[in-house]
Amino acid sequence: MNDEDTILMEQKKKMLLIALGKITQAQRKALNKGINKFSFEYDIGNGLLSRLENGNVDTKITTLWKLANAFGLKFSQFAQMIEKELPENFNFYD
Repeated sequence: MNDEDTILMEQKKKMLLIALGKITQAQRKALNKGINKFSFEYDIGNGLLSRLENGNVDTKITTLWKLANAFGLKFSQFAQMIEKELPENFNFYD
């Protein structure tokens, strides 16, 4: 992988993390819960949740699963919501 590919990969990763953060924050706010209350009720650290909502952390799949469940969604539904925020045919390797 050359430097250009590495830069492109990082840009795509950031796009994905921003989409995840946007959906997470919107879903949390739809529940009318602040970060502290939400993180306490669903056992997700408030610092992690804040960084996630700001697109600043790449998190574990278990955390994503917890988020989906906290929003009353199946993981696949949550993933589809994130996918809709990304450009059509988003792919790390095109």
